[in-house]
Amino acid sequence: MKLNVFKKAAKFAAVLSLSSLSWIANAAEPLKIGYSDWPGWVAWEVAIEKKMFEKEGVDVQFEWFDYVASMEAFAAGQLDAVGMTNGDALVTGSTGAPSVMIAINDYSNGNDMVVAQPGISSIKELKGKKIGVEVGFVGHLLLLTALEENGMSESDVTLVNVPTNETPQVLASGEVDAIVAWQPSSGQALNLVPGSSAVFTSADKPGIIYDGLSVNPASLASRGADWEKVLKVWYQAVDYINDPKTRNDALEIMSSRVGLTAAEYAPFLKGTKLLTLEEAKAAYKKGSGLDSIYGSSKISDDFNVNNKVYDAPQDVDAYFDGSLTNGL
Repeated sequence: MKLNVFKKAAKFAAVLSLSSLSWIANAAEPLKIGYSDWPGWVAWEVAIEKKMFEKEGVDVQFEWFDYVASMEAFAAGQLDAVGMTNGDALVTGSTGAPSVMIAINDYSNGNDMVVAQPGISSIKELKGKKIGVEVGFVGHLLLLTALEENGMSESDVTLVNVPTNETPQVLASGEVDAIVAWQPSSGQALNLVPGSSAVFTSADKPGIIYDGLSVNPASLASRGADWEKVLKVWYQAVDYINDPKTRNDALEIMSSRVGLTAAEYAPFLKGTKLLTLEEAKAAYKKGSGLDSIYGSSKISDDFNVNNKVYDAPQDVDAYFDGSLTNGL
């Protein structure tokens, strides 16, 4: 779920500045929200199917995209909000498409993985070996974190730049000793290469990757009451998913959205820590650690600058606003 392709989004900056008035002019129109294939965003499907938005009295229009395409549509001013990682929100902003994350949907809790060839059982055993990863994306950040946790650095391995969706095939080809990917690509790699294993996952570093709902500032300013209703619906959906009585139904809804069975989808949901309202409020507290969206995003900002994803550090605080969440 991650990005580098966004340099071309700079051309949309003028569109955003000209179109900011359109959010005010079209206040009666549905809120247009882009979402894509990640459990923390597929979860919105539960709210859609159960007509939670209608019950709360807010008009929304959800549009399904591939992940990068969803961010491009947001940058082009075609959406009021989009599901993004905290790091990718900084990247879109650096190209002239500002956003404010008003909801922290989840953090990755195992779905992002370093998957190694059979016979390799630890990060330390990757010293001197080749690792396929999409350089400059959040998988790269996860790998650097894994290396640091094991007393190593990027210079101890050889990176092979591979698009994330191609990592399973590259691992199977034997061209690399390990790959970094997120679900479903990480799971595909494990299935495609018998005996391969995840030697480090996002569950080993909770909070390194947050996922949230990022809103255009003009839309947020003009329709704050509607966005508050959207947040209320979100936590109704989280409660529905977490409730043992309704969890199976939620799994059926979510898995159907992406063409899988509930049994196939259950591990993906397990690898995603959906935040309860109280957990989200805690994550919005200012702090330098990974338990805070601000601390996590400062790490992402440093990573983006160091890897020349963009040149100047971003004002991290401007990208996150927990006031609506804290008011629930």
